[in-house]
Amino acid sequence: MTSDGVTDPPPWVLVDRWLDGVLPAPDAVVAAQRTADGAGLPPIAVSTQQGRLLALLAASIGARRALEVGTLAGVSAVWLARALRGPDPVLTTFELSEHHAAVARENLAAAGLTDVVEVRVGPALEGLARLAAERPEPYDLAFIDADKPGNTAYLHAALALLRPGGLVVVDNVVRGGTVLDPGADAAARGSRAVIEAVAAHDRLTATVVQTVGSKGYDGMLVARLDV
Repeated sequence: MTSDGVTDPPPWVLVDRWLDGVLPAPDAVVAAQRTADGAGLPPIAVSTQQGRLLALLAASIGARRALEVGTLAGVSAVWLARALRGPDPVLTTFELSEHHAAVARENLAAAGLTDVVEVRVGPALEGLARLAAERPEPYDLAFIDADKPGNTAYLHAALALLRPGGLVVVDNVVRGGTVLDPGADAAARGSRAVIEAVAAHDRLTATVVQTVGSKGYDGMLVARLDV
């Protein structure tokens, strides 16, 4: 605490700031976040270190095709799209809000990723069903970061589009510890439900990584669809 009674930032926030200097976001991500802030979008995009983790997971499996549920301003889409490998990389991302999608498309164009990322607007479950009906080539990775009550439905829809050996990542599943409370709000219940659904699935190997930093106390679920 400082002499004027103002509480210093907690150590995990200071560590995040230091890490973001040592392991920074690329310019395209910084620009995307700046555009999102200027457009008044909620400050709920992945942090720099979370974005680096997403990119690392995608690169570690040689992902060429990725799915995303919850585009927001396209910050995580920039991270993922830049990490895709191989010929004709594709990221298909779903966003409910027309305004958010417009900001995302602006960011993706500025990052030179328009040919890689397709933003589909509308309810994600409907969009995922339409995508499945198109019988696309299987996807390598799915990132779910949308309304939390829909987590389990998004999980099953994504799994139907995922290749064996592919990864599913679900953000914000710890929610400050409220995931422990079955009587908590709908977001916490949705996070608890998706963890339990993954645990009960006979072809998923998974873990939850608890996170603490500038975005508070939360966690990411990472699951692999077994061959």
